Amino acid sequence: MKLVILFGPQAVGKMTIGYELEKITDLKLFHNHMTIDLVQPFFDFGTEGFNKLVNLFRNEMFNEFAKSDQDGMIFTYVWAFNSQNDWDFINQVCSIFESNGAEIYFVELEADIEERLIRNTTPYRLEKKPTKRNVEQSENNLKVTYEKHRLNSNDGEITRENYIRINNTNLSAQEVAYIIKEKLL
Repeated sequence: MKLVILFGPQAVGKMTIGYELEKITDLKLFHNHMTIDLVQPFFDFGTEGFNKLVNLFRNEMFNEFAKSDQDGMIFTYVWAFNSQNDWDFINQVCSIFESNGAEIYFVELEADIEERLIRNTTPYRLEKKPTKRNVEQSENNLKVTYEKHRLNSNDGEITRENYIRINNTNLSAQEVAYIIKEKLL
């Protein structure tokens, strides 16, 4: 069993790359908006009910999947490195999989904010992520989060053995998926 945690800022390409990686491996993609978009019609983003349900669904998925006979999972996440809650969440996810014998792989993506603002409005992103269809709100959230949180790690901050960082500003999702497969998997 393998767990690939594919992380980076909003609109960096995590989901799109995850789909491409899923095509060339036996791993299943669980992108973070699968739970966000499930809960958001009922509870506003960030409210207690929203957070409780998103975390519940994710944890149940992780626990059941980690015990299964599947080859592995790709999970996408916007990791705020200046938030202890995000560090705790990542450690908890890793613990669930590692306690079931899984190997963990960290893939960090980075891209220029100008490119991310363009990607934020692509038809594919808007099709797959209903909560991003209010483009003005989504763009504002991207900019505010960029100012408020550190969404890429500092050099040496990720100490995992199976870790790569890829600047995909000028790379296609397919190219990045092949780099991940060749270098890590």
